[in-house]
Amino acid sequence: MKRIAILSVHTSPTAPHGGKKIGGMNTYVREIARAFGSQNIIVDVFTRRISPDQPTVDTTLGENVHVVNLTAGISGNMFPLEIYPHLQEFTSGIFAYAIRNNIRYDLVFGHYWLSGWVGQKLKEAWGIPFVQLFHTLGHLKNQLPSIKSHEPEVRTHVETQTVLWADTIIANTPAEAKYLQQLYHADYDKILVCPPGVDIDRFYPMNPRTIREDLNRAEHERLLLFVGRIEPLKAIDSIIEALYIIKLDYPEFIDEISFVVIGGDPNDETDEDMLALQQLTRELELESTVHFLGAKDQATVAKWYVASSVVILPSEYESFGMVALEAMATGTPVIVSDVGGLPFLVDNLQTGFLVPSRNPEQLASRIVNLLENPVLQQDMGEKAAMVALEYSWENIAKRLVKHFNKLLSR
Repeated sequence: MKRIAILSVHTSPTAPHGGKKIGGMNTYVREIARAFGSQNIIVDVFTRRISPDQPTVDTTLGENVHVVNLTAGISGNMFPLEIYPHLQEFTSGIFAYAIRNNIRYDLVFGHYWLSGWVGQKLKEAWGIPFVQLFHTLGHLKNQLPSIKSHEPEVRTHVETQTVLWADTIIANTPAEAKYLQQLYHADYDKILVCPPGVDIDRFYPMNPRTIREDLNRAEHERLLLFVGRIEPLKAIDSIIEALYIIKLDYPEFIDEISFVVIGGDPNDETDEDMLALQQLTRELELESTVHFLGAKDQATVAKWYVASSVVILPSEYESFGMVALEAMATGTPVIVSDVGGLPFLVDNLQTGFLVPSRNPEQLASRIVNLLENPVLQQDMGEKAAMVALEYSWENIAKRLVKHFNKLLSR
């Protein structure tokens, strides 16, 4: 395989981590593109242009990787459903780019349901294999209690069609493969289970004392951390509620605890989800405990992982849980909800704790377990770091390229 087209229609791999609707998918596309590029594969990542100031081709991701910004609708941020009517414009932009530069691709790799629609058009026109990774599934999200409005029928319809169109569907975990079969009647033989990776050159164990000094955090501080998008699906409110339980039942701990939230914009008065979390913090009188820092770059996030006593990911659903993997790679234990792909990643009682989603009582209990047992905390962190080494992006890219070459040989 010499050249691959990666589709990430609605969000760019160059977007800053932790912003509104910026998360694991952006990280995945960015890092897998870099890993392919390091194997001398030319990678063109096609994404939607947000601003007129963006260059048509961005080469900042490294050798052999080009991020191609194409017009699809108006400038500025748009929701996926708003982008859907402009997919033909986006697809035409890809065709024009390939013709203008006399490019032939070996394979198309789509991400999220919008890219599935585009991927099929490219497959039909170019006669090349089409691989799809959904990241989240509309039918599954519609079953979750925190979803205020159901995912639109057009999304689940396109997902269902994409399952038929694609030559291979990538599932992050066996659990996701099961959902694809149960909810979309996916052909088992078309599913490849392959997890995301982690940048072990960025996320690795460091000296927590030194890092805490760098971040101006006290050595004795019991630091809890959440990293990710600010939305109900992430169940950040359950962490705040767990802290209130600790405040009542374990008052000796609460004064030493700081809970840091990285993601979103704490000053955005239009972000209803952020405002709700800030209001809950005030109502429970936890303003001195809960701190909203907003989005941070990956280098800064890595420092916060290292400095933290535990990273908490209590989501209602995670197809995999890349934040948990990044934290584990730095040698920090995790507490995660027992949903989606998280049980596949986290070995309960060994590399972290699994708890039921939206169960603040059990979450509070596990937080206290770790905080009062530093030996357990260190042991879990060391085991977590060893497990994370298996997930290097280089290893994940090699697995995918091996499968892609099999598709091409057919």
